[in-house]
Amino acid sequence: MHISDPVSDMLTRIRNANTVGKPDVSMPSTKVLVEIARVLQEEGYVEGYTVQDTTPAKTLVITLKYGKKRARTIKGIKRISKPGLRKYCKAQDLPRVLGGLGTAVVSTSKGMMCDRDARKAGVGGEIIAYIW
Repeated sequence: MHISDPVSDMLTRIRNANTVGKPDVSMPSTKVLVEIARVLQEEGYVEGYTVQDTTPAKTLVITLKYGKKRARTIKGIKRISKPGLRKYCKAQDLPRVLGGLGTAVVSTSKGMMCDRDARKAGVGGEIIAYIW
């Protein structure tokens, strides 16, 4: 099955699994999706991720994180830059999600990073998604 937008597919799978309280979610793996999962783990939204060597292609498994009494860590997740309309920002124009309480995932020339790290490094790039 061919997916036209794997990033949107990944974010939707995470959103759906998080809503029903699943412990983990799996999807076809690509380098971009692994980098997004790394940023989500560094920011504390997911517990971890692994890439499993399955046939015919590798599978990315993300372990979701919950608080006490199964409280969701991820309240919302939104795709910003889409294949039909890309969104780019300079370092000084990077958005603050919920006044700094959320995170923007940014694809920069120095790799995938959160908005805080991109501002600190002084690099802009494509705004992939908001997560809060």
